[in-house]
Amino acid sequence: MAGRGSLPDGSLFLGFDSSTQSLKATVLNNELTIVASEIVNFDSELPHYKTEGGVYRDPADDGHIFSPTIMWVEALELLLEKLKPKINFGKIVAVSGSGQQHGSVYWKKGSHATLSSLDASKSLLSQLKNAFSTMNSPIWMDSSTSKQCREIENAVGGALELAKLTGSRAHERYTGPQIRKIYQTESEVYEDTERISLVSSFMASVLVGGYASIDETDGAGMNLMDINQRTWSKTALEATAPGLEAKLGNLAPAYSVAGRIAPYFVERFQFDKNCLVIQWSGDNPNSLAGLTLNTPGDLAISLGTSDTIFGITAEAKPSLEGHVFPNPVEPDGYMVMLCYKNGSLTREDVRNRCAEKSWDVFNSYLEKTAPLNGGKLGFYYKDHEILPPLPVGFHRYIVENLNDVSSVNLLEHEVKEFDPPSEVRAIIEGQILSMRGHAERFGMPNPPKRIIATGGASSNQNILKSIAQIFGCPVFTVLRPDSASLGAALRAAHGWLCDAEGSFVPVSCLYEGNVEKTSLGSKLAVPTGTKEEDKELLQKYTLLMRKRMEIERRLVEKIGQA
Repeated sequence: MAGRGSLPDGSLFLGFDSSTQSLKATVLNNELTIVASEIVNFDSELPHYKTEGGVYRDPADDGHIFSPTIMWVEALELLLEKLKPKINFGKIVAVSGSGQQHGSVYWKKGSHATLSSLDASKSLLSQLKNAFSTMNSPIWMDSSTSKQCREIENAVGGALELAKLTGSRAHERYTGPQIRKIYQTESEVYEDTERISLVSSFMASVLVGGYASIDETDGAGMNLMDINQRTWSKTALEATAPGLEAKLGNLAPAYSVAGRIAPYFVERFQFDKNCLVIQWSGDNPNSLAGLTLNTPGDLAISLGTSDTIFGITAEAKPSLEGHVFPNPVEPDGYMVMLCYKNGSLTREDVRNRCAEKSWDVFNSYLEKTAPLNGGKLGFYYKDHEILPPLPVGFHRYIVENLNDVSSVNLLEHEVKEFDPPSEVRAIIEGQILSMRGHAERFGMPNPPKRIIATGGASSNQNILKSIAQIFGCPVFTVLRPDSASLGAALRAAHGWLCDAEGSFVPVSCLYEGNVEKTSLGSKLAVPTGTKEEDKELLQKYTLLMRKRMEIERRLVEKIGQA
């Protein structure tokens, strides 16, 4: 091995992303350039599970949304088969991954024995299909645990106390309330469970052939971990379910080694027996790594099934809104995040209703409508929203005196519908105005030095332009919108390097001064407008954003969930 921070010649690093709708893989070489990628889409490539968007919605239990656990196992086998002709698995020196946050898996008693003795002549599916005490994994879209959230908050002294302790108040999608619901409504499942994994540690467990630890970063999305001590909180555990700590196992730093790859993968796919599996983590933390987000004034916006906005900070200051997690590639730092449930699927819903089911038509409407949309403000909740906590529904308003910049008292009236082009602009502007309003309220930089956009919709230039206009800062994009699997591959290299050095090494050692030659570089997509009319537009957007937050507050008071 050459100097500090270098990776062995010819070595490959594999990153997975086990997300809501698909399983992706990205492979980096020792120069951190992408050499292969592959994807398995759950709905289209594993149609026998009959998922829609990778999930099931329970018609009998409003807000209960889950995925079949075994589907993720079958997807892993299929993805490796698809990757096989593209790369030599024997050259992969480390693997890591990203999992959709908060989702949970329930291993039944005796499953560790099954996991540690996998037979390479048989499929993973056939050997693991009976390894779970419930076949269904509750996921982040679930909103059926309001009762459990309130119980946990009350037990620890209130929502703010829980936020200070664990980094977030209780959220329906968080794993602690989900575990409590299973304990209360399916006690036999809870009793029969030997280990509870997150989606991230579940996939890592399959790869190492044993129970992998939950990492400290994804572990912060459970309402169970002490955010400052980075250990399980006895108070939170007791408020959730009895005997829970034994079912969770230990926590581990995100950059540490989960184990060597299981003999199953050595024999069946010809991985090297010394290949390391680095702890998996959540998808948003992996995106943070993949976007090389390491300056406090920068923000990232990820436009996916859920929309998220996140940045980094030196200290944890949790509040009732948003989330604080340990930074996965900087052991002393934290990441802060806001999450919206209504992301790409809600944009698609508007496209299907108003734009002839065509993104081209959708974009042409965005291009022909003026910024500010003539004061038309829309709130679109196809699913129960997290931020703000509002039920399914659509609300449309027209703000009247927006052209008078000096006017602080904007007047609005509610309307039943917008014309199709206005509806298209209203969903995009509405989502971005909400992000800005909540980001400022949460204490994120205002304006940010820059925003790095990622996720599927970040390839849409019209959406990027709206982000730049509404936030008043330049917007950058990355070469690949799938930053979570790229971040996982980078974290595989980082974990390998930390292991080789025998201690933590800053992740920037891998790419410092050289980032533009790797697949990690970002490029300017939309500069900040510097003309007088750009500044005036920003002032008007600021007024509109405040008006939106005021209307939102009234909606929450009137029909809010929490």
